[in-house]
Amino acid sequence: MIIKNIGRLVGIVPEGVLRKEGPAQGETGTLENAWLRVEDGHIAAFGPMATCPSVDGEKAVDAGGGMLMPGFCDSHTHVVYAGSRDGEFLDKINGLSYEEIAARGGGILNSSDLLHRTSEEDLYRQSMVRVQEMMEKGTVALEIKSGYGLNPADELKMLRVIRRIGRSVPATVRSTFLGAHAVGRGYTHEAYVQTVIDLLPEAARWADFVDVFCDEGFFTVEDTARILEAAEGLLVPKIHANELAVSGGVQVGVRYGALSVDHLERTTDAEIEALKGSATMPTMLPGSSFFLGLPYGRAKDYIKAGLGVALASDYNPGSSPSGDMRFVMAQGCIKMRLTPVEAFNAVTLNSAYAMGLSQELGSITVGKKAALILTRPGWDLTKIAYQYQTPFIQQVIL
Repeated sequence: MIIKNIGRLVGIVPEGVLRKEGPAQGETGTLENAWLRVEDGHIAAFGPMATCPSVDGEKAVDAGGGMLMPGFCDSHTHVVYAGSRDGEFLDKINGLSYEEIAARGGGILNSSDLLHRTSEEDLYRQSMVRVQEMMEKGTVALEIKSGYGLNPADELKMLRVIRRIGRSVPATVRSTFLGAHAVGRGYTHEAYVQTVIDLLPEAARWADFVDVFCDEGFFTVEDTARILEAAEGLLVPKIHANELAVSGGVQVGVRYGALSVDHLERTTDAEIEALKGSATMPTMLPGSSFFLGLPYGRAKDYIKAGLGVALASDYNPGSSPSGDMRFVMAQGCIKMRLTPVEAFNAVTLNSAYAMGLSQELGSITVGKKAALILTRPGWDLTKIAYQYQTPFIQQVIL
């Protein structure tokens, strides 16, 4: 396939660049009036229209002056869940905090109860609706976490559903075992931590990553270290950290080689220093800040310190019920004061890096998968974030 008459080709990155950090986060390669060839599902070549090869015998797509960009990569989601928690939405409106709702038996435990009563087939069907919606809005890769099972049987049920979703859709899916999302009903804290540790070998058959909710009221730094030590050689770590308090989760994540540390609504300079020189991607989730009224992550400070930043949706029923990565990009600009290019790199290349996929997704690079968004004519990165509700996609190419 050849895509011709591309008004602007955006997100061109040289081979071997796997993430954008510091000043480079505000840079991206562009080419005006371009063409791009796809072979065997991968980007084979591109260039200016003046050099466009013959399309004889190939499928030609006329972009009509639209912008072509890499599709969104969403490195933090909880889209496998059952039912809804709209009742808690009313609790939030009435002034209850996330912690107060959890203390009353709601929150994550509510989702766990619903999931326990839901068959594996129905859980798959409900979750697929959300994944299809995300793809229609331009998401070409996503990480999906367990964590609403909170007992061995239901955690494995979730991981099987995630695996099935990955085999059912053209988007790339990565799976995370988040058994340590909350303490399951009927367990003491210590007994549940040990249950998670004991489940790691079986979870590793289904998942790519292991995650721990290392935060106030959930799991301690010591709990997290125990789980990550037990997971060594089985699963690559990722961490929930600093959503509710400055928890030490960033530091323990860096110590154990976490691929990403996620949330970071509450950050001190110590977290920034801990991340310098590491392979860990700080990932911020503005959808949670928006929905829960939490502070927005200090993304600009991270970039000024020479770090890269990824943004992801945190799509889940309790604190961020949306997987619209275009809205995530817009919040990066509006609330976190990222430039459109900085926010664009955060939802493409850097978010791909945060799930170990930036060698194959997240940029316009020869050899990478052709997982692309073709916009309607007249759009650019600034307009995508500025007019954040106006339909802009002409076609998602997967």
